[in-house]
Amino acid sequence: MAPENKNRATAAAILPLVGGARNIDSIAHCMTRLRLGLKDRTLVQDEALKALPAVLGVVEDDTYQIVLGPGTVARVAPEFEALTAEEVSRLPVAAEELADRGAELKAARKARNATPFKLFLRRIANVFVPLIPALIGCGIIAGLNGLLVNLGWLTGLTPALAAIASGFMALIAVFVGFNTAKEFGGTPILGGAVASIIVFAGVAKITVFGQTLAPGQGGVLGALGAALLAVYVERWCRRWVPEALDVLITPTLTVLIAGLVTLYGLMFLAGEVSTGIGHGANWLLDNTGAFAGLVLGGLFLPLVMLGLHQALIPIHTTLIEQQGYTVLLPILAMAGAGQVGCAVAVYLRARKNESLRSTIKSALPAGFLGVGEPLIYGVSLPLGRPFVTACVGGAAGGAFVGLFSMLGDKVGSTAIGPSGWALFPLLQGNHGLGTTVAIYAGGLLTGYAVGFLATYYFGFTRQSLTDLNATSAPTEPATPKAMEPAPS
Repeated sequence: MAPENKNRATAAAILPLVGGARNIDSIAHCMTRLRLGLKDRTLVQDEALKALPAVLGVVEDDTYQIVLGPGTVARVAPEFEALTAEEVSRLPVAAEELADRGAELKAARKARNATPFKLFLRRIANVFVPLIPALIGCGIIAGLNGLLVNLGWLTGLTPALAAIASGFMALIAVFVGFNTAKEFGGTPILGGAVASIIVFAGVAKITVFGQTLAPGQGGVLGALGAALLAVYVERWCRRWVPEALDVLITPTLTVLIAGLVTLYGLMFLAGEVSTGIGHGANWLLDNTGAFAGLVLGGLFLPLVMLGLHQALIPIHTTLIEQQGYTVLLPILAMAGAGQVGCAVAVYLRARKNESLRSTIKSALPAGFLGVGEPLIYGVSLPLGRPFVTACVGGAAGGAFVGLFSMLGDKVGSTAIGPSGWALFPLLQGNHGLGTTVAIYAGGLLTGYAVGFLATYYFGFTRQSLTDLNATSAPTEPATPKAMEPAPS
């Protein structure tokens, strides 16, 4: 079967199991998940959906999220959108009652599960998540270019590769501004216009607080603040400017007011904050690396469960913009290594539970590549103790990487999103690629080993182990609600 037919077949299999086109409000996707806004959650056939070969798991949050894995989701999502549009075009006009009921259920669920702080973090994440594919692509090209330069190969090509890898990062502030305005209800192009001031070379002629501004000063944080300000200025203009003059005055005042505040305030302030983040991350790992790695690697999965990991996305992006890589992501990726080691231990301990062992066998390959949802929500979290021992494995791997940072060997990632083995092409450090890869690989092996040993020996009580092996009948645990993890 051709790849496009395979992807269309996957989409066609999913559509009726989520209630059909009539039940869908919105369709989007991130690195690993197809995200659906549903009108009536009760129409979804969860068990049949999870039984599809292409589906790695499901997560319910503000949207219904179907885990398909990196690469696959980017190909299935367009096919799913096309099939949904085709089905909608054939539907009779009606279903108002069903739509109203679905909207009420969705609103009630959001009211129960969302807090203002988590909603704000989610919106900030929505600004940066669409940038991840470009960060990954440019990051891999930058790594390849660095390798070629170090080896002295293809000297005629390396300048072109450097330009390709660096172009996006040079203008990332513009994309952040565009996405910020779009996410917060403004005109996207105005957000991008205001944010573009930050990267304009001419700002070097402007002096603020006794200091000359530098192009790019404030980076993505400055762009975020500038675009947010533009949104509020635009809203104010829409309320007070006469309709006949709106097309002339509103964009002019929005760019002018937000632009002046950006130049004479936000760029300086955001620049100080960005510098502080860079210095803070380096100081933390230089002076408390092993302990910091232990804490970050051990607590990342709970942060994911609480939705607080989304606050790290702007920090990762700021570090990449400043230093060329984020030193935090390889440490946080150790949480996935602990999860893999935990799953192998559960597989060996649950010898008579064929259903659970089958789930682990199908989910482990994705786990090695950094897609942890199937193992978290299908294995460790429902079992309880293994989730804790998986965190112990992540803490050990994080401490390993953090220790080498204290010794002067920094390990970073040139992009956010992947983890596990998928992070190897994006690794970069301060002492050569070989050293960086070896340290990261050592961290993964440590996470695997400690996650395995902690789970094997401390992950079960005698009674829980007896219950786990009491029957081989399928007893899949209910999928818990959870926030989306980092671009892992």
